[in-house]
Amino acid sequence: MAELTQNEKRLLAVLVKEHKADAPHLATMLDTTPEAVVQWAHLAEDKGLVCLERLIEKAFFYTDEGNEYLKNGLPETQILRFIHDNISLADLQKRAAFRIGFGQLRKKGLISVNNGMIFKVGNPSTDEDEAALKNPITGGQRTKDLIKRGILQESETVRYEISITSLGLAHAEKGLDLREETGTLSSEQIISGSWKNANLRRYDVTKLPRKIYPGKIHPYQRIISEMREILLEMGFCELYGGIVQQSYWNFDALFQPQDHPAREMQDTFYLKETVPLPKGYEKVKAMHEYGGDTSSTGWGGIWREEKAEQCVLRTHTTSVSIQHLVQNPNPPVKAFCIGRVYRRETIDTTHLAEFEQLEGIVMDEGVHFGNLLGILREFYHRMGFEGVRFKPSYYPYTEPSLDAEVYADGIGWIEMGGAGVFREEVTAPFGINYPVLAWGLGVSRIAMLRLGLKDLRHLHHSDIAFLRNTPALYRMTGGE
Repeated sequence: MAELTQNEKRLLAVLVKEHKADAPHLATMLDTTPEAVVQWAHLAEDKGLVCLERLIEKAFFYTDEGNEYLKNGLPETQILRFIHDNISLADLQKRAAFRIGFGQLRKKGLISVNNGMIFKVGNPSTDEDEAALKNPITGGQRTKDLIKRGILQESETVRYEISITSLGLAHAEKGLDLREETGTLSSEQIISGSWKNANLRRYDVTKLPRKIYPGKIHPYQRIISEMREILLEMGFCELYGGIVQQSYWNFDALFQPQDHPAREMQDTFYLKETVPLPKGYEKVKAMHEYGGDTSSTGWGGIWREEKAEQCVLRTHTTSVSIQHLVQNPNPPVKAFCIGRVYRRETIDTTHLAEFEQLEGIVMDEGVHFGNLLGILREFYHRMGFEGVRFKPSYYPYTEPSLDAEVYADGIGWIEMGGAGVFREEVTAPFGINYPVLAWGLGVSRIAMLRLGLKDLRHLHHSDIAFLRNTPALYRMTGGE
């Protein structure tokens, strides 16, 4: 058995006489605090010398309302006393306890109302509720109901009882050295040599210290902050925008046709509000219908103003990016937006109805597709992903378009988001005459990989163990 600390020996010496006692009583005998006694008992319990029992005791307190009902009866009891044959609802409403008591009687099915007259149902009684009010400890569910109504309040206290085991008694019978221990040595003790005669405290170097959980930012928020810092270091500025967007900016300005599947009810949260279209919207309308002043033929058909005026919960943060470009049509523009977006998804391990998206744009003279690849590769490298690759893809508002993938050890290649160069149909209506590189990346997917999660919903659970055990700084490496 490992060496006992001085405090464990003192505790055993007292328990030999007491056999069993609660922490406050032992604390008085040992001239210390109950918390210290519990700590010593935990150490002794690990060695099988004592048994530490944690007891939870409940206590109930009456609110001001509860004290009134304790004297006069519950409101339903008071109202029930006045209900007799041929009493009308109007007569009952004159009673002070009517507002609460009548509702409770109806809720419990003890009365009925017919043609303005009140009738008892069977032999109604509130005796069990009154009994719970007078003795909450034995009231069961009725006590819980009184707590919900604000009549009672419940509190819990934790009490510890400590008893000595047979092994502890046997150890104490062998004798306990209760001489004062020396935990630290002074220079005088070392120089004089008096330390040789001191009762030195024994330390168990294999014993792990008690875990301490410091306060820290939520791991998902830390990853979002890391992304923000990386892009700011790369020379980007951050954009902000409202979660409610006009369909014109969310879809039409990005050259998404009005009959595109992404605009249907199964993908988008539509709101009843509408907003008048901005000045110059006719150029976007012309672009959709026949290509405007460009070589494009547009989507054809009829573009409807009322459809573009309707408000939605934004389905992507590109709606913020395009509005920033319209306000800043001259280069250079280098901006990003990290924000929550909303889609009518079936919630499962990899899909949520609301999630974060990272949007970025770069506009300047002479920028090209190769610059886009370099920006994305640099961003993912800084996020800890060594393996990055791209493959061709299609998006309504970019051409050429790509999907970015990263390599994760043990998983393989994972798609992270889309990117491309804005089409002329997007930029021309707003007088933007320079190439615009754009991308939209899934923030939650990066977080899942970085945190080793298999279910996206864990990012939003109130799981204390997950929050405590996630490192404050974690970088993922992967490559191929």
